[in-house]
Amino acid sequence: MPGQDFRPVYHPAGHDNALRAVLQDLRTGRWLSMAQLLADTAGTGDRSLWTRRTQVLATVAAGSDVVQAWRAEQPHSIAAAVMHARVAVERALRAHREGHPRTGELWRLAWEGCHDAARVAPADPVPWVCLLALAVLDDDQRMEQHRGRPPGPMLPPGPWGLLAEADKRDPHNREAYHRMLQFLYTRHSGRGSLPEAVNFVQWAAASAPEGSALHALPLYARVERYRRERGQEKALDLHWVAEDASRDADRALHGWFDRTDPATASLLDLNHLAHALWGALRFDAAARVFTALGPYWTPQPWAYRTRDPADQVLAEELFTRARARCLHTPR
Repeated sequence: MPGQDFRPVYHPAGHDNALRAVLQDLRTGRWLSMAQLLADTAGTGDRSLWTRRTQVLATVAAGSDVVQAWRAEQPHSIAAAVMHARVAVERALRAHREGHPRTGELWRLAWEGCHDAARVAPADPVPWVCLLALAVLDDDQRMEQHRGRPPGPMLPPGPWGLLAEADKRDPHNREAYHRMLQFLYTRHSGRGSLPEAVNFVQWAAASAPEGSALHALPLYARVERYRRERGQEKALDLHWVAEDASRDADRALHGWFDRTDPATASLLDLNHLAHALWGALRFDAAARVFTALGPYWTPQPWAYRTRDPADQVLAEELFTRARARCLHTPR
């Protein structure tokens, strides 16, 4: 049971203690532990773990030349080539968000880095996941590979070939499908169709095996709908207790959470599920997810339930109240 002095912790590594230690080294410009961690990760054969760790490492490494130093020391390292692509993509995406004038140049460098990584690591899903991430920069779908024929009648044209390449190497890769969802949100200069996104997440979840994190994907589209409709400003907020919202939460709970090891799950997925169950007044079920989270949290989706989504303090306060409400519910 939580104490009243509980303060949630945000950390990109979450429960991954090995990754947390490496991030500390990265922040001081050291790459040897990153190289060893990725060698160990590759040895497990766990593509999901490989994808997740390279993504988190890139968010920290993108602010320095640490991967460049690694490649200079080990120019034939496949892991270094993959991390080079990861970092280049992260920098291009940041430049795009900030409206930086070098966005086009960084996009080209990232695109080249992805194809180089795909060439030296042909069985790795990450280069294709990275190319999917870059697709959001082509918001008008000028590139042919971003206008591919969809695999279903209710889905729009898009980078389906890139998703298929990632899927071929790691079926139902969590990040790949989230990158595809982001692309659908940003189509047509950021005016992507929400119904198209909803069709996509339902299609993805329906085809995912038991235990797949894709069963949580519909929760993200539901939060996006709430955000666009400014649901937090409505006097009567029934969005989260509606039958379809409760059904999405149930499917994520039973199709994913109950069939996976929460210690290996995405913190963002766990937060979305805890939020959905709490919003549906399913406090007992939400308590199980909050327990799995331990001390960790993510600002999203909680921020969208506050009067100022940009205020992280408000989001943290809401998370803490929701957690206490669920964990203190009499059994």
